[in-house]
Amino acid sequence: MLRIRPDSPHPLYDLAATRAIEHSAAASLPPHTLMQRAGLATARLARALAPHARAAWIVCGPGNNGGDGLEAAAHLHRAGIRVTVTWLGSEGRLPPDAQHSLQRARDAGVDFADAPTIALTAADICIDALLGIGLAPGGAARPPPPHWLALLAQLRAAPACLLCVDLPSGLQTDTGAWAAGFAPDAPAQAACHTLALLTLKPGLFTAQGRDAAGTVWLDTLDVLADESLASARLTGPSPAAQRAHASHKGSYGDVAVVGGEGLARRGMGMEGAALLAASAALHAGAGRVLLALLDDGALPAAVGAPELMQRRFEALDLEALTVVCGCGGGESVAEVLPAVLARAARLVLDADALNAIASDAALQTALAERATRRWGTILTPHPLEAARLLGCSAQAVQADRLAAAQRLVQRFGCVCVLKGSGSVVAGPGRVPAINPTGNARLATAGTGDVLAGMLGAHWAAGKESFAAACSAVYQHGRLADRWSEGQALVASALAKASNFD
Repeated sequence: MLRIRPDSPHPLYDLAATRAIEHSAAASLPPHTLMQRAGLATARLARALAPHARAAWIVCGPGNNGGDGLEAAAHLHRAGIRVTVTWLGSEGRLPPDAQHSLQRARDAGVDFADAPTIALTAADICIDALLGIGLAPGGAARPPPPHWLALLAQLRAAPACLLCVDLPSGLQTDTGAWAAGFAPDAPAQAACHTLALLTLKPGLFTAQGRDAAGTVWLDTLDVLADESLASARLTGPSPAAQRAHASHKGSYGDVAVVGGEGLARRGMGMEGAALLAASAALHAGAGRVLLALLDDGALPAAVGAPELMQRRFEALDLEALTVVCGCGGGESVAEVLPAVLARAARLVLDADALNAIASDAALQTALAERATRRWGTILTPHPLEAARLLGCSAQAVQADRLAAAQRLVQRFGCVCVLKGSGSVVAGPGRVPAINPTGNARLATAGTGDVLAGMLGAHWAAGKESFAAACSAVYQHGRLADRWSEGQALVASALAKASNFD
């Protein structure tokens, strides 16, 4: 059994791939083997999480996830724990494996009741074995029964540690979105854990998945999954950068940041966004960083860093630079975008550049044409910006983040970084990646500009565009994860921490 940490990559399998792996494994093993292994794994983790538990409450659903819970109940009962199973199945409709496990739980002497037979304490354990991956693709076909929701709410409100079997019930395997009616009113009161069985699922790591799943564990049940079936990957750290002693600033590329609408334009100065991106690129190791503020803007060197080289936009050799365009661009960025799209060989488009493209069909055509020239482009939208580009709602983007990122890739032929909890990196011909680092401290103004600058630096240093996106997103989140508890995370400090190793 493995605890999933953000220090190594892992393949992720969607529902179809997981079902195929499960079917293949079951066909090669004696009957009931997989469910017995799953129940034993669940019981072992429950005992490890609650070593002093006197009581366990297990809510078991009507299918095979409930069978896993019934198997676990028998093991925990034999270990001397007072087990109560609330079973929501019907014997006449049980799958054969779950029927077998039901009988094993009864034979072991497990108590069946609608609620725990003794009051639970913080030392005890609750187990959600209601649905797992048994939810219909795309969500429940009909609203969940009210008593199911009431039981799930009771599990989350209990003082005992909560362990979810395979997936938190109601969380969709492939998307990390809650199925209709299942979104909880409140998070679990105690620590929450999820034991993924056979495979890790994408939904555990993006959208609502990270909050819902808590700490994720994996037990493969001694089944070796075919990695060619993976639908996504959970990223890990890149190898430490080794800079040659004989290198020079030209070895690590030139980044140009184009953005920062001036105060005079509309009374809303946004130079700070461009300055943050430039500072991040500088501290992330770019050889040189050029800052081209819009509206003929200029900043005293003392405002940022004297190492930044200010340029007028028309003085930039766009063909030779890694260009980061859009940070704080306001309305002004639309005026330079035609030239940027037509000339920049490596281009990161962020923020207002994305909004300008979304509202202009000619700019959309110019963006799509870049792929035919084999020019690299990386888009870095948050969900609302992605929705504008796709002509849909932010809610639709969040309902299937992997699919939304892939749609942007297909439409524009570029790499896409869809930001948010479990940022998704997608690219042409690539298995999409989900980033495991980062936390809610990044939900503050300017951190997206920092990411854009970091991405420019990683790309300028010689990485391929998809790899540069994965490494920059990972490093950006890791900085937030390591941030001092007593120190506020502000974007300017994050930019200065964006070192390349």
